[in-house]
Amino acid sequence: MGMVDQLARAAGDGDAPLVARLLGEGVGVDAPASEGRTALDLAVRGGHADVVRLLIAAGADPEQRTGEYQESTPLCLASIHGHTSVVRALLDAGVHTGAQGRMGYAPLVLAATTGDEGHPEAVDLLLDHGADINVVMKDRTPLDWAVWFGLAPMVQQLLDRGATPTVKALTTAHERTERQPDSWHKYERIIAALLAADPATYTAPTLRHGRDQENGTGTTP
Repeated sequence: MGMVDQLARAAGDGDAPLVARLLGEGVGVDAPASEGRTALDLAVRGGHADVVRLLIAAGADPEQRTGEYQESTPLCLASIHGHTSVVRALLDAGVHTGAQGRMGYAPLVLAATTGDEGHPEAVDLLLDHGADINVVMKDRTPLDWAVWFGLAPMVQQLLDRGATPTVKALTTAHERTERQPDSWHKYERIIAALLAADPATYTAPTLRHGRDQENGTGTTP
């Protein structure tokens, strides 16, 4: 096994002493292993914050392309898996929190919607470091996506942190209730939370106008 592959394996295993030794022997910190992924990529995926910090200190690019198809970034990957300590290490290195990678992923959306209930600690950490709570990814905000997936606790968390309730969010909650009747209890909580957060947004005329616009039947002012 070549030294680059040894570095990648050590990083993926979280073996910080071996990573340090290999770097000291001159292995390129961002050299891709035979499978195409770098040591930082694999350390992030494994949730090894100490190795992530070690690699960044050695010059690894904290905003490099990651993933099997180079479609992501370290922060997106850490957010998806809820590796909060890795998210912190990357933010400490100055990684920006906006849309990134060739797919335009928003780390906050990924942290809010992956896993069984999203990753609350990662969400708070991203917001504490300036992530836009109303960032749009594929025409939906983090709140809109949390509503779509029926993540009631995350919906409440985002509202508590200042997310803007939208007509789209409430409309989505009602539509998902109709399409998933077995999950009505989740969407009932979500609808109640949205209405409590900003009743003025959900007046009957506003809601009706919003639905018409989404269906393409409304008029443009």
